Amino acid sequence: MSLTDTYTLSNGVKIPVVGFGTWQTPDGEVAESAVLAALKAGYRHIDTAAIYGNEESVGRGIAKSGVPREELFVTTKLWNANHSYELAKKAIDESLERLGLDYIDLYLIHWPNPSEFKDHWQEANADTWRAMEEAVDAGKIPSLGVSNFLSHHLDALLKTARIKPVANQIFLNPSDQQEELVAYNKEHDILSEAYSPLGTGKIFDVPELNVLAKVYNKTIAQVVLRWSLQHGFLPLPKSVHEERIIENAQIFDFELSDKDMQAIDGLKGTAGVGPDPDNKN
Repeated sequence: MSLTDTYTLSNGVKIPVVGFGTWQTPDGEVAESAVLAALKAGYRHIDTAAIYGNEESVGRGIAKSGVPREELFVTTKLWNANHSYELAKKAIDESLERLGLDYIDLYLIHWPNPSEFKDHWQEANADTWRAMEEAVDAGKIPSLGVSNFLSHHLDALLKTARIKPVANQIFLNPSDQQEELVAYNKEHDILSEAYSPLGTGKIFDVPELNVLAKVYNKTIAQVVLRWSLQHGFLPLPKSVHEERIIENAQIFDFELSDKDMQAIDGLKGTAGVGPDPDNKN
């Protein structure tokens, strides 16, 4: 495997097995340079979101990289305030403009149940999805997905969706494995993407991971990212430091044994858990 290897989504589209995340990456030179460094290091999958506030900088980094557009996979996300048919249509066009792209490879609903629509989130998501489906028809977005959706959110969406979601981007790492949701995603042919694949900073203090890193002569981050890949997840590591960006990509020259995979599986709850989508404001 390598950074250019791909998973095949349920709609037949290929997506690189590792993405470069830009959450909390400051807009401007920092985000632009980070994207440039990632593309130079071989990443071909860039993940951003409207709420990150850095789509323009991500777009500039992509443009300056010189990497042909057809070799790239770009994901962005719809923010909470735009959960309606008309607002979603406008938000899609605004993201395209900020990114400087003719199409977005994968477009996600960022959260299923924001406070603005809490009393009618099912209807709001259905209307939003209809606008996203029309963007697919118009050639603006090849693939649609969701983020932070639990099974009941997906059940509601699937009642009206004409185009099925191909990915669910969730908080997923050795400490918070979301086994029931991962199983649901797999059953419905939805790829589990792992944002914050290294969990919180606490994961670097887990003694068992420190031992395994020494065994494999790798960093804890590399071991955890490898664990994610071997489970068939799509990890989205992020950094603004070039050396760390390169390091996080060096996960294809070793393989964790079944025993060590099971040992990492046993680390649930050791470094905190992720957010509750039903209580997201």
